[in-house]
Amino acid sequence: MASRVLSCAATMVTPPKLNGMPESSMTCYPSLLLLSSSSPSKAAAKVTLRIGSVKCKALGESSQNSFDRTVYQGIYGPWTVDSSDVREVVLYRAGLVTAASSFVVAASTALLPENSLFDIIKQNLDLFYTIGAGGLGLSLFLIHIYVTEIKRTLQALWGLGVVGSLATYTSLALPAGENLVQYVVNHPSAVWFVGPLFAALTGLVFKEGLCYGKLEAGVLTFIIPTVLLGHLTGLMDDGAKLTLLGSWMVLFVIFAGRKFTQPIKDDIGDKSVFMFNSLPEDEKKTLLEKLEQQKV
Repeated sequence: MASRVLSCAATMVTPPKLNGMPESSMTCYPSLLLLSSSSPSKAAAKVTLRIGSVKCKALGESSQNSFDRTVYQGIYGPWTVDSSDVREVVLYRAGLVTAASSFVVAASTALLPENSLFDIIKQNLDLFYTIGAGGLGLSLFLIHIYVTEIKRTLQALWGLGVVGSLATYTSLALPAGENLVQYVVNHPSAVWFVGPLFAALTGLVFKEGLCYGKLEAGVLTFIIPTVLLGHLTGLMDDGAKLTLLGSWMVLFVIFAGRKFTQPIKDDIGDKSVFMFNSLPEDEKKTLLEKLEQQKV
């Protein structure tokens, strides 16, 4: 029989060594999980069982991993990057690229001369706006923020902005024979309705700038609200708005593109914190007690 390797990743506490344990009763700390093989003849069999926050895998020697198996030490215990983490991070970054690309294409009408390309973009401004809002929403759904209340607030702002945009289009822009973007440009007070969507974007880039020290994200944190408030109040002339809009476009592209230069684990953060927060209160208390005992 081909030998098996037991890979056990507990959510918060490092499991004890299992060397020498009988194959028919492999146990994962602390007696929470029991793996048994019903088909010992299959050397490459894979048994996965998850209870609460503990996951153990018995892998055949021939199994190969398609993602990073490095064990990182978090505040509440070791953690690893799995395939679902990779998928979430890729989708998160794809959402940012979608939002940035759509914004740049739509905003280019303020800088491009009137030609056939200008006309095509102008006729589809609402489509680009919708795609960009969808990309931002995807990223906000998948973003990793330790404080759940902050994440929910950004998501609520996005939702409020989507509702406000839809209401503005159906109730104001459409009856006036304009698309949504044109209406907001021609009627600055409409920023009140679409503004929450951009407030959510501002919160996202602020988080990125704060966590990773990204200069472009930090600058965007100030440019985005400055452009919107300048347009809303009428205190900013067209030249200043165009300058800031151009800067916004360039920095947004750099920001979205540079996300793909970061390791996957950076966008995950300390996974042990999220795993800890998902535990029931009694399990949190038990884990904290165990960690205190380990320190002693």
